[in-house]
Amino acid sequence: MSKKLSPWESQLVNIKKVSDLMGLEPAVYEVVSKPKAILQVSLPIKMDDGSVRSFQAFRIHHNDARGPTKGGIRYYPHLDLDTEKALAAWMTWKNAVVNLPYGGGKGGIACDPKKLSKGELERLTRAYAAAIAWFVGVDLDIPAPDVGTNAQIMAWFMDEYYKVTGRISPGVITAKPIVLGGSLGRTAATGRGVFFTAVEASKAFKIPIKGAAVSVQGYGNVAYHAALNFHDAGAKIVAASDSRGGVYNKDGIDPRKLMEHKKKTGSVKGFPGCEDIGTKDPLTVDCDILVPAAMENMITGENAGDVKAKMIVEGANGPTTPDGDGILNEKKIIVIPDILANAGGVTVSYFEWVQNRMGYYWTEEEVDQRLERVMKQAFKDVHEQAEKYKVNLRYGAYVLALGRVAEAMKLRGWI
Repeated sequence: MSKKLSPWESQLVNIKKVSDLMGLEPAVYEVVSKPKAILQVSLPIKMDDGSVRSFQAFRIHHNDARGPTKGGIRYYPHLDLDTEKALAAWMTWKNAVVNLPYGGGKGGIACDPKKLSKGELERLTRAYAAAIAWFVGVDLDIPAPDVGTNAQIMAWFMDEYYKVTGRISPGVITAKPIVLGGSLGRTAATGRGVFFTAVEASKAFKIPIKGAAVSVQGYGNVAYHAALNFHDAGAKIVAASDSRGGVYNKDGIDPRKLMEHKKKTGSVKGFPGCEDIGTKDPLTVDCDILVPAAMENMITGENAGDVKAKMIVEGANGPTTPDGDGILNEKKIIVIPDILANAGGVTVSYFEWVQNRMGYYWTEEEVDQRLERVMKQAFKDVHEQAEKYKVNLRYGAYVLALGRVAEAMKLRGWI
């Protein structure tokens, strides 16, 4: 049996293959195969019952050749350093694919936010912000939400950062509440970007959106807004899932009503008119378009052979392992990789950062138009590289990203 690769090892496999494919000098891989900086801290927090718990937390800068690092803050029970390193690297590649002036960063706290009270979450967030305040900044590293975090947590983080540094710098963090300098259109941006890239791929590969059966794994912010856009464009949402289970209906599911059900019950399970299925089952149901939008390493060598979709649009970070990717490639399934497909969120976060710095804010329509332009151009650039090197879209995206990062490192004299 082959060794199961960690997320960090998985992304290194892709980078090494692409580096060799492009004929880059070994120094490029040597630099990008190691994070630039890792901060690990312990956060002692007084709980509501008077006890004290110590939480492990991280913040990682992978590469800043193209600009300050950018990436989310994750609150997740099984958070580990290896996965955070991979997520930071994926942000380097993602930002380069959509040509943002950023490098890659990531961070988070090993905790279960669902089991913490609002007060405990606030104290934990403020402790984290205070501990890493010197490691982040508007020109250094700009966090944003990720799994388990939201606009409220960003607001607490921002407020604590102001207190610790004595500076009001709205651009230090993105996806903030609108009244605190957030950007219109940010909440829906990642799912919207998934849809925009799918539309461009549908034209290139002749897979119509209208009438398509779409399955989504996950039903958080990304999956919901992706499903909403597909539904409104005439596609059928046939399956969806969350951490507690999933639902299936070959005739289609109304994504808005499904979200209302989830808000009332805590899960998509039990939605009227649907068959209950497992959390991972949306990956292998009959569909035309699959959107894995849950966690990393969901499509593997064990289940990739059962995937029936014609096209996969990766809403999550790293949802497909290298062995799973190989099987999908053999089956000629079109895969729009995560570092392209889910870059809509960081793109609008960049717009927010720009708006914060110039003190002038755009309408939601302006944000949406700018996002669509960026995602369309990124798909075109990736597709061109894939055809040039005769590789799939994933390798095309890595060729584009690694080429841009390598050029920046050379110009700065790193290699």
